[in-house]
Amino acid sequence: MPRIGVLALQGAFREHVRALERCGAEAVLIRKPLGGGPHGGLDGLDGLILPGGESTSMGRLLTDWRLLDPIRRCGLDGMPLFGTCAGLILLCRRIMTSAVQASSAEEAGPRPPELRPSDQPRLGLLDATVLRNAFGRQTDSFECDLEVRGVTDARRESSPLRPMRAVFIRAPLLLDCGPDVDILARAPGRDEESGQPAAVRQGRVLGASFHPELTDDLRLHAYFLSLIR
Repeated sequence: MPRIGVLALQGAFREHVRALERCGAEAVLIRKPLGGGPHGGLDGLDGLILPGGESTSMGRLLTDWRLLDPIRRCGLDGMPLFGTCAGLILLCRRIMTSAVQASSAEEAGPRPPELRPSDQPRLGLLDATVLRNAFGRQTDSFECDLEVRGVTDARRESSPLRPMRAVFIRAPLLLDCGPDVDILARAPGRDEESGQPAAVRQGRVLGASFHPELTDDLRLHAYFLSLIR
C-alpha cells in the first residue's frame, strides 16, 4: 500500500485524504517534519500532495515549520509530488500577481496587464510561470469538463472513457511552461488554441489548477499514484 503524505497546514486536505483512501493508499497528514536530516523524515513517504488553500499563507507556514527545504529536497530526489490550486502555485518556479484579474476562463487568454513578480516562498520544482487568483474572485468560480491526457483517454474496465469534471475556485493561471513540462489538459477558451493549461506534469511533479478532490472522480489521484516507482 503506497504511503502518501498530505500537507495539512490549511486548505482542502481532508478531501485529498478521502480520495487517497478510496484509491487504496495510506494517507499521512503532514504538519511538521517527521524526523531529521535533509528530507525532514519525509523520505519515508512514497509521495506528497500539496492541497488548495491560500498560497502565501501556506508558503509562510512551510517556512515557519521548516518544511519548505525538506519537501524541495524530496522532489529533487524523485519523490512524486502533486499540487492542486494553491499547491500548484507553490510548485512553480515563477509566481506573478496582478492588480487586474480575469473573471472567467474565456477572459484569461492573453497575458494580463500589470503583472509583477511575487516574492512569496515556493518550491520552484515546476518550470512554469503562474498567476495567482487569475480566474477571479470566489464568486467567479466555475466548473467545466476537461480531457486530461493519460487520464480521461486511458481505457480501464472500471473507468469508461469520459471527460473529467473540474472545479475551479479562484484558480491560478499558468502563463507559460518550460520545454520539459508536459501539458495534460487545457481549460476551455474562446477556441481550442486559447485554452490555458489546467493540468501539467514535469517528471514526477504533477500540478492542477483545479480541485480534483472536490468531485467523486478518482482518476487524477490514481494517475498520481501511478508515478510511484
